[in-house]
Amino acid sequence: MKKLFLFAALMLLSTGIFAQKVHTVDYESQADVKVFVVDYESQADLKVYKVQYESQAGNNDGKWFFTQYESQAKKKVYFVKYESQADIKIYFVKYESQAGWNNSSKKHKLY
Repeated sequence: MKKLFLFAALMLLSTGIFAQKVHTVDYESQADVKVFVVDYESQADLKVYKVQYESQAGNNDGKWFFTQYESQAKKKVYFVKYESQADIKIYFVKYESQAGWNNSSKKHKLY
């Protein structure tokens, strides 16, 4: 019984470790990644789909869950005003199936 409980606990913890949970911070200095939202899908490094529930968050595949608290997030993001200030450029998509990387060379910024 103890082994089953330990296994279940480890599985729950391990699934949350790689989830793409992000939190928007108020200041650039607090951020892990600076993000700029582009007007067109083709301009983006990453196409992002905003999921409703934490359990739907992806593994660096563009499915983002925005946390209420900074401590719940894997990455802290700051939305910059100018494209030149950004580490990555994103575009918010309407459908989950559209999410993903256009420029996988920047993928490491969200690990």
